Amino acid sequence: MDLTPYVDTLRQELAVAADAAGPEARDLAERLSAPLESATRLTLLHALSAAMDEVTRELAPGSVDVRLRGLDPEFVVTNPPAAEPAVMRAPEPPQPPLPPAAPVAPEADDGSMARINFRLPAHLKARVEEAAARDSLSVNAWLVRAASQAINPAPRQEQPSSSSRSRGAGQGFTGWVS
Repeated sequence: MDLTPYVDTLRQELAVAADAAGPEARDLAERLSAPLESATRLTLLHALSAAMDEVTRELAPGSVDVRLRGLDPEFVVTNPPAAEPAVMRAPEPPQPPLPPAAPVAPEADDGSMARINFRLPAHLKARVEEAAARDSLSVNAWLVRAASQAINPAPRQEQPSSSSRSRGAGQGFTGWVS
């Protein structure tokens, strides 16, 4: 995103305002406009970053990051991980029904966000950053996903017993081989 048009517009608005005050003000505005350019760009970057933080909260576990390329910001959108494609498997025997889920308090799912300070040892922070990069996520989005998975772990797949591993007609095998 090119910030130059926005900086130029601000410079023009400053010149118009200074013209109304006379030649001394116009000279002062011209002298101030160049040093104010970097402050203007920095302020715009802060505003864009805050806006993308709000967007990221709505997209979690997806995210939008603002990265600086030269003098201009670039937006990087990270979509939530896609569900794994379905794999054809042999039918499994029916499982007993799960107990009903505990009711969720209405205030628990109101969509609001909370900010926390989270302190990590430096070596663990580096590993979190590597894992987030490996998953193409921001550190915040990765931590939100990790916390969600820790609180609501995916159901574990049971290991088949040795009798179900024996070969027989109509039986299929699933799993990993190393």
